Amino acid sequence: MNKLISRSYLTLFYSVLYLPIIIVICFSFNAAERSQIWHGFTWHWYQALWNDSEMITVAWHSLTIAITSATIASVMGLIAAISLYRYRFFGKPLMSGVIFMLIIIPDLVLGIALLLLYRILNLELGFYSILIAHITFSIPFTCVMINSQLSTLNKHLLEAATDLGAGEYILFKRIIIPLLLQSIIAGWLLAFTLSIDDVVISYFVSGPDFEILPLKIFSMVKLGVSPEINALSTVMLLLTLSVALLSHWLLKKR
Repeated sequence: MNKLISRSYLTLFYSVLYLPIIIVICFSFNAAERSQIWHGFTWHWYQALWNDSEMITVAWHSLTIAITSATIASVMGLIAAISLYRYRFFGKPLMSGVIFMLIIIPDLVLGIALLLLYRILNLELGFYSILIAHITFSIPFTCVMINSQLSTLNKHLLEAATDLGAGEYILFKRIIIPLLLQSIIAGWLLAFTLSIDDVVISYFVSGPDFEILPLKIFSMVKLGVSPEINALSTVMLLLTLSVALLSHWLLKKR
C-alpha cells in the first residue's frame, strides 16, 4: 500500500513538473496557427523561426551576451576562488560573504539595485547594462563551482612545486589551471545557462534598442501562446538542456 501511494505521488509530481514542457514541445509541431487542438504535424513554425531575421538577430544578441558573460564570469570566479583559497588579506571574510550572498539575493532585488546603479552612473541601458548584470549574477556560481574542487586539491602538490622553485605564474599555469579545468568548464556552462534563461534581471536592465530571447518570448506571450512561441521555447529548452547535461557530465567525471 505504501509503495502504491509513493508511486502515485511520484507520478503526480513528475506529471505536474514535466507535462507542461511536453505539451509545449508537442504543440510546436501543431499545424494550427492559434489553436490548442491538434490539427496535424508540421515543421512550419521552425522554418518560420529560421527565416525570421528579427528573431535571428535577437538570438544572436542572447548568444553574444551569454558567451561573453560566461567567459568573463568564469575568469573572475577563478581569480576570486583562488584568492579566497590561497591568500590571506584584509577583508577576506567580507569578500567571501559578498560573493556568496549574491546567490541568495532575489532576482527582483538585484535587478532593481542594478537599475538604480546604472541611473546613478548615467549608463545607457542596452548591451553593456545587460552584460554587466549577467556577469554580476554569474560570478558567485562559477566561484562556488571552482571553490568546490579547490577544497579537494592536494596542497602538497603546490608546496612541492614551490620548493622546486616554481613561481606563482608557473603554479597557476602548470598545476592549478589543469587541475581545475573541468570545474572551470562546468562553471562556464552553468553561467551560460543562467544567462541564456534570465528574464527578471534582464527585464530591469534592458533598453529598447537591444532585446534578448527570454524578453522576446515574454513580450510575445502577452499576445497569446502561438506555435511559433512553442517552437522558440523548444529550441531554448534543448539548448539549455544540452548545456546542463554537459555540465553534469563534467562534474560527474571529476
